[in-house]
Amino acid sequence: MNASRRRLTSALCAAVAGLLVLTPAAVSADSGAGIADYGNGCVLDPGNRAATIDSLRFRCNVTQQDQIYRDSSAGAIASGLTNGWVTRPPQLEAVAPALWIGKVFRTGPDGGSLTNRVTGAGIEAFPADVYRASSILDGRLAWALNYAPSPTPQVYDEIREVTPGVWFGYSWWREGAWPLLAAFVLAPA
Repeated sequence: MNASRRRLTSALCAAVAGLLVLTPAAVSADSGAGIADYGNGCVLDPGNRAATIDSLRFRCNVTQQDQIYRDSSAGAIASGLTNGWVTRPPQLEAVAPALWIGKVFRTGPDGGSLTNRVTGAGIEAFPADVYRASSILDGRLAWALNYAPSPTPQVYDEIREVTPGVWFGYSWWREGAWPLLAAFVLAPA
């Protein structure tokens, strides 16, 4: 196996581990007054979840995604069954649907717990505690998805509701400088 192939295999394995810990959400955040345009087709439409999800997945670049996250408050926490999509890294986007399809939130206004929906069959696995905490990205409040009680305790996710019923978040690895494993979107199923 050549060095290039080993690096790709290692990156995919790390990404898959992060995927299994990703987070979905489902309720609603503060409705803003109208569409937020981040440029070049990257828009958040509070009245159109599908358009917001499409933008986050296919039209917003990394810088725009990070700015959207920074511009958002924690919002409401998801509740119930959610669908999820990986937005980066690109190598993970293509394989993610076979490994992770969302989350099931068992939450109230102050948090609760969740399990991830893994494989195309949506098997529930990898539990996490859900609560408000300071964001790793910017120190402001976000919803923490802490996987310490699961078989993947090194994974830690955080999400914010970017428009009503659409959450954007990050999956981090709790070692060293807390490298980013993946970014993802969640919405009610």
